[in-house]
Amino acid sequence: MKKGITIWSFPPQSLEETFKLAKKAGYQGVELSLEDAGEIIMDSTKEDMEKIREQAEKYGIELYSVATSLHWDNLLTSANEEIREKAKAIVRKQLDIASWLGCDTVLVVPGAVGVDFIPNCELIDYDVAYERALEGIKELAVYAEEKKVSIGLENVGNKLLLSPLEFRDFIDKVGSDYVGAYFDVGNILRTGYPDMWIRILGKRIKKIHVKDFKKASNSFVDLMEGNVDFPAVMKALAEIGYNDWITAEMGPRYAYYPDMLLYTTSLVMDKIMEGYCE
Repeated sequence: MKKGITIWSFPPQSLEETFKLAKKAGYQGVELSLEDAGEIIMDSTKEDMEKIREQAEKYGIELYSVATSLHWDNLLTSANEEIREKAKAIVRKQLDIASWLGCDTVLVVPGAVGVDFIPNCELIDYDVAYERALEGIKELAVYAEEKKVSIGLENVGNKLLLSPLEFRDFIDKVGSDYVGAYFDVGNILRTGYPDMWIRILGKRIKKIHVKDFKKASNSFVDLMEGNVDFPAVMKALAEIGYNDWITAEMGPRYAYYPDMLLYTTSLVMDKIMEGYCE
């Protein structure tokens, strides 16, 4: 397994500064993100991405995944067809960018029934949301296969695909080797147990996010400060033969010396992954 961290965990800075800091803090790779502004946007070109790839290589950093926050305003399950088409365009752009960067996976939110942290979020009947998500992902799977980049569906606070059995069966209904799960061990703690999900999803897991969650305060916390049973998580990953990236998604950043979050997380990940890293 390899140790990575998402771009969202870094202080605001250039990608070159990010790669330099990631290497210094002990990470092997960085997960990038498609956003409205910055160095990776909807208008980015292959040439733009080649420059970013060269910067990462300069510091010995691997690029393996492309996430995005744009899905939250453009849900695949929206009743508005224009929004659904925009959502699909975003995923296609992620796939393009990933292929240009040499990444093998993109992180995708498969729509939502409702989202508590989005004010006045559109509410969609569960069965309708499920069918729209399935239809959209099946369509996008064709493009993923062309690009040879996998779509990793993340378990998030979207009130959709709420059990490991349902998540597993959804992936199987899509029926593509290029569609699987981007499993977040911290996100699942509100409704389930990560090691159980890992065993049920099995080989369908494309990538892993790690964060920690404290039930008593109903909040995300630093790794090992919450209730995620990391020994059980790593044991389950070993049982299914997972040997890919473990990516820290940390936040909020520290108010002072925010780069210290990267160093402390790196040290804790070393302990969590002890005996499992390449």
